Amino acid sequence: MSNTIAHPDSGYSGISENSIRHALTVDVEDWPQSSLDHSLPITERAVTNTRSMLELFQEYHVQGTFFVLGLLAEKFPDVVKEIADAGHEIGTHGYSHKPVFEIGPDAFADELIRSKKLLEDISGTEVRGYRAPDFSITEDSLWALDILAEHGMSYDSSIMPVKMRRYGIDGYPRRIHRLPNGLTEVPLSTIPFAGRRWPVAGGGYLRLYPLSVTVHAINRLQSQAQPAIVYLHPYELDATEMREFRPRMPYRTRLSQGLNRRFVAQRLRRLFDDFHFAPLQEVITDHVDSTQSVEFSCVSSS
Repeated sequence: MSNTIAHPDSGYSGISENSIRHALTVDVEDWPQSSLDHSLPITERAVTNTRSMLELFQEYHVQGTFFVLGLLAEKFPDVVKEIADAGHEIGTHGYSHKPVFEIGPDAFADELIRSKKLLEDISGTEVRGYRAPDFSITEDSLWALDILAEHGMSYDSSIMPVKMRRYGIDGYPRRIHRLPNGLTEVPLSTIPFAGRRWPVAGGGYLRLYPLSVTVHAINRLQSQAQPAIVYLHPYELDATEMREFRPRMPYRTRLSQGLNRRFVAQRLRRLFDDFHFAPLQEVITDHVDSTQSVEFSCVSSS
């Protein structure tokens, strides 16, 4: 008889106890400030959306890693305390949400130090992980990995291992690995198909792909003993933001940024029923051999 775990009201048979743990991560930011104009103020809507996500996670007794933007933590420290008090891991998402490759090494180090101290002071916990705004550690900004190591970070989860329009590095290793500088890199999830890699299990890909595609992708990763790195933004639970935002956004923006938000909570419930999730630091512990390191030199699409 198979032992399973499921939400008591789901009607679903649950997940096997032999399932590997996948990473559940949240980039805590405010959509207008992060996506439209970095000079915009952080709004209360970001707090409301973050609390909605916390409630959903609590409903299913899952814990994850919340990469919190410094500007948001500075304005709304109480929500950072709520995240930490709920038992979630706190990581830093930088301070301003400006891309790493635009601000340069000095400003990057300043933002890292500022956001890390701020989050540690608020949460009372050590901040060990970093995720760059918009996955902006690219081939032009790999220097950031050494700065992260120099400032005592344990891991980074900023690299999309396929080249996309605004981010990503073709041929970068797909699996969690230790870098020569001691930092652990946790690339975002991709699967190979039809001669190229495809991003899966997070953000717009989670919203826009049919749920069956996401479930298939995570099952495929799991069959290879590779954890999925699921990433979310609190605003993706906010189905009315695009409709209510003023001034009114162009149709293309409303479509790309808002389509299927109303289904995200439902899709997460299905994933929570099907798979076992944990904070990123715990998943790293499951999968990294501390005696091995990897230096980026591959060009394979496998």
